[in-house]
This record gives sequence, structure tokens and C-alpha cells, in this order.
Amino acid sequence: MNTDVVSRVRANPKFAELERKRSLFSRQLAVLMVVIYGGFIYAVAFQKPFLATKIGSVVTLGLPIGLGVILSAILITGWYVARANGEYEQLIREIVEDTQ
Repeated sequence: MNTDVVSRVRANPKFAELERKRSLFSRQLAVLMVVIYGGFIYAVAFQKPFLATKIGSVVTLGLPIGLGVILSAILITGWYVARANGEYEQLIREIVEDTQ
């Protein structure tokens, strides 16, 4: 890539805004996922009787909680993709227009 183009993109204030917004949002989502997954691992390690509580004749509380952890990862990923395809994509288009 042409170093002149790279310099113009990096100098664009919208690029700095894009980097800041994307970095902050991805860190927040990463922390959220670590809290969710870490909480589940904590429960597996130290709250076995709680997770072993039967909610049916065969199913324990651990199963829906585990499925919730998986579902939360899918939802968090979808949240990021939706934001990337909306707000971030618009900023990228503006940066490209400004650079050309």
C-alpha cells in the first residue's frame, strides 16, 4: 500500500475515532465474556451442589446455565458484528471518501 495513503488515513480524525470506538467496545465485550465464562467456571469449581440442583427428573441446573454461556457468546458476537456493519462501516466509508 502506498505510504502516502497510509499517512493520510492515519492523520484523519475519523480514523482515530474509529480506532477508539472499536477498541473500547471490543474490550467491554471481552470483559463481559470473561465475567460470564469466569463465573461459570467458578460455579463448576466451587458451587457444584448449586449446579447439581435438579430442575427436572434428569436435568440439573448446570445444563441450562452452560447453554446460557454458549448463547451469550453467540449474542455478544452478533452484537459486535451488528455494530461493525453499522456504525464502524459508516466511519470506514467516510475515511475512504476523505482519503481519495
